[in-house]
Amino acid sequence: MKILVVGASKGLGKAFVEGLPDDNDTIIGVSRGKPKDLQLKRNAGVDWIEVDLANPVEASDIIERQVPAELDVIIYNLGIWEKLAFTGNYQFLQSSDEEIVNLVQVNITSAIILLKRIIPRLLNSARPQVVLTGSTSGLPQSGQPEVAFGASKFALRGIADALREGFREKRLAVTCLQLDDLNTDVGISEPLSKACQKDPGRFIPVHDVVSITRAVINLSSCSFVKELVLPAIRDEKF
Repeated sequence: MKILVVGASKGLGKAFVEGLPDDNDTIIGVSRGKPKDLQLKRNAGVDWIEVDLANPVEASDIIERQVPAELDVIIYNLGIWEKLAFTGNYQFLQSSDEEIVNLVQVNITSAIILLKRIIPRLLNSARPQVVLTGSTSGLPQSGQPEVAFGASKFALRGIADALREGFREKRLAVTCLQLDDLNTDVGISEPLSKACQKDPGRFIPVHDVVSITRAVINLSSCSFVKELVLPAIRDEKF
């Protein structure tokens, strides 16, 4: 299996690179720089494309030239948020125009342009798959005030729905992961028990997301997961 992970340098993206591939798979990371401390769980090949997706067209040109001719899975994990997001100090009216434009460029425009360029590389696969990393901020009544970030995560659901319709006859499986707050301080190379110690029940270990995603991408070609909501166990909104 050949897996492309966009947004792979740290946090969940790095955990995908380390934990998703099986022996003899190839995983290709995309980020501004390759992390120096990768610790893969299995004997998989690793390639890297270093590019900044803040410039969607230029970045997509580079990725299109370097990505393999055939892929099985594309994971779009890239996402940024407002400077004061998820703090008590966030105020929509204080977000600069530049911050909002940049967020939309990275979270929405880059996703659409890059997927347009590289989905053709999937279509010869026995089970072509796209996985979009969303957020519970992109669900109705999320309880979150971050306007640009929330809008961008709602947009991912629209992208996923449209791709399913456009490529249904090609059997393209498109999954949207709606994730609650993640504990990205503890990587997948560290024990799960350690990851669960951070404010227990309020943060999701990246280990859990990788486990779920491994199951999703290893389903048969007869089915797919449309949307997966993964809240923290103590999140009152759920």
